[in-house]
Amino acid sequence: MALFDLPIGELQAYAPDVREPDDFDAFWAATLKQSDTAPVLLDVRRADTDLSLVETWDVTFAGFGGHPVRGWFTRPAGVSAPLPAVVEYLGYGRGRGLPHERLAWANAGYAHLLMDSRGQGDLYGNGGDTPDPDAGTLGGPGVVVRGILDPHDYYYRRLVTDAVRAVAAVRALPGVDPARVAAVGNSQGGGLALAVAGLVPDLAALMIAAPFLCHVQRAIDITDAEPYGEVVRYLAVHREAEEHVRTTLSYVDGVNFARRASAPVHVGVGLRDTVCPPSTVFAAYNHYGSAAAGADAVERAVHVYPFNHHEGGEALHAARQLAWLRARMAP
Repeated sequence: MALFDLPIGELQAYAPDVREPDDFDAFWAATLKQSDTAPVLLDVRRADTDLSLVETWDVTFAGFGGHPVRGWFTRPAGVSAPLPAVVEYLGYGRGRGLPHERLAWANAGYAHLLMDSRGQGDLYGNGGDTPDPDAGTLGGPGVVVRGILDPHDYYYRRLVTDAVRAVAAVRALPGVDPARVAAVGNSQGGGLALAVAGLVPDLAALMIAAPFLCHVQRAIDITDAEPYGEVVRYLAVHREAEEHVRTTLSYVDGVNFARRASAPVHVGVGLRDTVCPPSTVFAAYNHYGSAAAGADAVERAVHVYPFNHHEGGEALHAARQLAWLRARMAP
């Protein structure tokens, strides 16, 4: 894919006015309060992985509406001291898979909670284990358009709430330092982590790459790539629904969450990315912290990969994340 979005000089200054509902804060405060059930942990049981250097638990916590959400909790074996924790969110269509698949954070000395994505896991990877009890809401076959006619019915209202509850869950697990919790994710996972940063005021750090659901109004205008392509196809059939769809999407736009975030942030972006176009990522990055402490008062770092698509910096970017996070909350 050739370069198709704004030039890098324009991207670095790109801070557009993004549609924000007047009741954005009230909507999310009411949503989270509704799901603030106690206890957050529903079940924690040891997982047999045949790995000797890490220990893993199969965790179930109460997500949106108290619905059970699964996750893998992994930490270095034989370590009893409270550890900083990394909560990781998954890309679109992926489930939590098998417990031995993602070991980098535990091997770096962190406690690691990998959250399953409700109703996902069938596109690639090794599947998921969390159903979505509200899957019957109106919308197309993909989750990005499920319930898209009303923000209260929208799938991502549920998934973002699950993501916030995952932070509460990891803080309730034994051997975790609750003051040192970071959120991390790529693509959909990056969008979820960004939402968490905007909704959890005491998050210690945020690491995202190619975040989905940022500057959504522009994204659905300039790309047909999945998952935004699902929204485009939906509107190609439901032509009269555009205003309802755009309104619903404004409640989950990562730029609106970014403005409210204050945790130090580390971002990765590929300039040839048609899945999450670079202008949508820079819109969130350039607005980051502007409504919380002021963008200049919040620590921000971005790594640009001019010749990469949605894969971004891959292992190189992961190495940069490890070094960046260690400098801020070393195990």
